[in-house]
Amino acid sequence: MKEAFADPSRRASSAPQDDIMKKAFAEVMESSLQTFVAQCWDWDKIPQFGSLVTVEDGKRTLFGLVYQIQTGSSDPVRYPSPYKKTHEELLAEQPQIFEFLKTTFSCISLGYSQNGRVYHLMPPQPPKIHSFVSLASPEQHREFMAKNAYLPLIFAFSGVIGNLDELLLAILKNQALLEGSLKPEKMADFIQTYSMLTANDYRRLKLFLQRAESL
Repeated sequence: MKEAFADPSRRASSAPQDDIMKKAFAEVMESSLQTFVAQCWDWDKIPQFGSLVTVEDGKRTLFGLVYQIQTGSSDPVRYPSPYKKTHEELLAEQPQIFEFLKTTFSCISLGYSQNGRVYHLMPPQPPKIHSFVSLASPEQHREFMAKNAYLPLIFAFSGVIGNLDELLLAILKNQALLEGSLKPEKMADFIQTYSMLTANDYRRLKLFLQRAESL
């Protein structure tokens, strides 16, 4: 009876939150304007390197790019030890050892969308701790990656990322998988921006193109 007399406006307002919950797979644990770290709810259900993820904060949708993934023990006094068994054998014989594992991943904040517009800028505020993290939908991915305005932000964090070109190749690969192939005009625009951001480093550009040909 209580459900029958529930306020319909409250039910409607909870619907978007329910949708976010269904799509989410991780939660923000550390946060700053530039980067954030999230922990997966299941240690073995993780995003791919170079994935675009989203965080909803009530006012806007924040976009992050996965540049680091790490799995380890969730208990500071317990560490994984070698068993000389396959993953399948361990699941069958020692399933409890996986209960103490956690996977975290680090993201660069690449921009946000608000009121129907996409901004390739750092967000006005960092994502809140315990905010849910989801993979960007194909539509969100296409809209955000339609322009290469996100590339300067990635290059600005080259010292944090480690191997910048590996991350850029992963981005291109993800776009190719999403679209079926990389459109020549899209690739040409990407390379032009890449060349500008690397100060027309011919040797680096040539090596990058050689590797990108296989995508």
